[in-house]
Amino acid sequence: MKKLALHWKILIGMTLGIIWALLSSSLGWSAFTINWIDPFGTIFINLLKLIAVPLVLFSIIGGVANIGDPKSLGRMGGKTLFIYLLTTIMAISLGLGLVNVIKPGKLIDEQSRIDNRISYEIWAASQGHEVKDGINYLKDPEFFERAQEISKLTKSELKEASVSDKLDKANEQKQVSPLQPLIDIVPQNFFASLSNNGLMLQIIFFALFFGVCLLFIPNEKSQPVLTLVDGINEVFLKMVDLVMQAAPFFVFALLAGVVSKMAGDDIGKVIEIFKGLSWYSLTVLLGLLLMIFVAYPAILKLFVKKIPYLGFFKSMGPAQTLAFSTSSSAATLPVTMECVEQNLGADKKVSSFVLPIGATVNMDGTSLYQAVAVIFLAQMHMIDLTIGQQLTVVLTTTLASIGSAAVPSAGLVMLIVVLNSVGLNPVWIAIIFPVDRILDMFRTVVNVTGDATVCSIIADGENMLNYKETKSPTETFDLDS
Repeated sequence: MKKLALHWKILIGMTLGIIWALLSSSLGWSAFTINWIDPFGTIFINLLKLIAVPLVLFSIIGGVANIGDPKSLGRMGGKTLFIYLLTTIMAISLGLGLVNVIKPGKLIDEQSRIDNRISYEIWAASQGHEVKDGINYLKDPEFFERAQEISKLTKSELKEASVSDKLDKANEQKQVSPLQPLIDIVPQNFFASLSNNGLMLQIIFFALFFGVCLLFIPNEKSQPVLTLVDGINEVFLKMVDLVMQAAPFFVFALLAGVVSKMAGDDIGKVIEIFKGLSWYSLTVLLGLLLMIFVAYPAILKLFVKKIPYLGFFKSMGPAQTLAFSTSSSAATLPVTMECVEQNLGADKKVSSFVLPIGATVNMDGTSLYQAVAVIFLAQMHMIDLTIGQQLTVVLTTTLASIGSAAVPSAGLVMLIVVLNSVGLNPVWIAIIFPVDRILDMFRTVVNVTGDATVCSIIADGENMLNYKETKSPTETFDLDS
């Protein structure tokens, strides 16, 4: 077992967790699983949440500040970040479009979704969230009975969780400015933001502001800060690594507990859970494949006509294969640079600048998956996110992708950020955990392919500019030639 790769251990842990959930459901042991096994899954979630805030903070500060002297960034730095931002927004928009059209979360059995919704409303009440268009299950004996089974709460406590009692309070709230979401991004007390996972956008804003300001102070003063930031970032990456080493056991507990909670002692509900996950997986996979085989080649063809469609994939094959097997953009970076330089003809100065930034801030596959996952989980719990909330998902996912470490399963940590931003329960990441590892492999291929695409575009643009600059005035304006 010691020689077995971590992803195989996680897959084994997931499989055993599912098998245990099936056994406990059929034998009536769900209460034991929930009381004695599920808490270890909660510990795992808490560890991820513990790491999420500082990981985002120091990753973004380091990623921005390590770009270099602002004077040396010039047009190449601006174009690189701009195109990375465009491809990220394009990936998120594609994911949102697919999940809103296919609606994988609504293909699950309706009774399971009702149970999920009741659990969500009780959780939302405990967190002080207002829930619109909720199920008034107090007026329906069947729903009331299910709520008692799920929550083990008294009738008075359930009444506090009822949405109908809170709608009047919501209507009494004063009208807020249309720019309130923008105001909320800027913190008035950064340390207060650090103590609340729901204020991650404020932390991201501070990290970007801090990182940019580091670029504008003398190097002798910024370098000690950068060294400290990079060192702290390495510590948190190591914490992720250590947590992931114990992930097989935690995943077993997480899967066993989540499936047991959702299925109870009815084994038929387990089938419905995985039926929903199959549609979710196909939606994510369709989006990722469209990015790899349609979106990136189209962008490349638009800006770099000399690279043929099949030639691009033949050139990037080694990097894409390694990305799939390692699920790590950082581990694949040396091979990506080699493929782009030797096979696609990019200048080393360009690739050494563009690709490391891409491995840090350009997570198109991760962004697409997060967008699909959030909407799927909302649909699964009978929650219709508004246009404003979906735009919040776009914004948060775009910014959170900057802080995603280029290591396996970092997207799960960032997904907690996105779920928090729209008031959804971060524990729900356990629902999609069974298929996450396989999808993570495809996400990394998208990330690496996107980096290579942007690098090829920047390199071609720089070559054209250099060519024009080296031509003499006679060569440029000779009308007789």
